[in-house]
Amino acid sequence: MTRDDLIAMLREQTPACGPARNALIAGADFVVWDDLVPANRHAGVYRNRMHHSLKRGHTIDGLADRVDILLRAGEEPLRTGSIDAVDRSSRFTIFLNSTATVIVACCGGRRPTTIGSTDTPE
Repeated sequence: MTRDDLIAMLREQTPACGPARNALIAGADFVVWDDLVPANRHAGVYRNRMHHSLKRGHTIDGLADRVDILLRAGEEPLRTGSIDAVDRSSRFTIFLNSTATVIVACCGGRRPTTIGSTDTPE
């Protein structure tokens, strides 16, 4: 799969697709794995991540949408992939159909930042 193929597939499936596409255009690293996993298995994992993220006060763009999309896809086998922004400030997870020709869902966005520093001026 080429960068241009992936850019063309990222439309508006979830709110994170546009920022993921922009990251690719800017030169982000990406990978799509060959393993196939049923969509509903991913849905359970990401539903748990969503609950834990919300408890910590973090939001992940497209996560709730993605959980719904994955639940609706049921037993459909999906490939997963990731996109990492050049400056590593953002990361996205993508789910593609079994032939890696259609993006089913995407989530992610800016990584949480730590406020403050370990270096304290005296």
